[in-house]
Amino acid sequence: MSSTNQADLLPALHQLQERFGYIPDDAIADLARTHNMSRAEVVGVIGFYHDFHRTPPGRQRLRICRAESCQAMGADALAMHASERLGVEFGATTADGGVTLEAVYCLGNCACSPAVMLDGELHGRVSTERLDAILAEGRGT
Repeated sequence: MSSTNQADLLPALHQLQERFGYIPDDAIADLARTHNMSRAEVVGVIGFYHDFHRTPPGRQRLRICRAESCQAMGADALAMHASERLGVEFGATTADGGVTLEAVYCLGNCACSPAVMLDGELHGRVSTERLDAILAEGRGT
């Protein structure tokens, strides 16, 4: 695979991700053919970049920062709480399709650790109680 093929592939992947919220399986063969790559190479590129997803996301995306600053301020306990409360592991979506739980490795809010982002809205200094309130407000419950 030439680097040109991979570079040309990235804009196409971004377009699909923006349009559908994920990269549909049926698009992989077309992408491979269009960019003169194998399907395995396309899947490898999708897997390499954390912002590309191969399954539909939930109606909401909860991102919890797992970087060092947030870890030092309690993000590990926050992550465990979120996983237990939602009943899913990181990278998964709740059974009702409501929330996808994602780990990120910096939200750029280190001074206000631990940080989370729900549907693009950044929250800092988040405790487990505050996370519950953010989720309840976001889900309208």
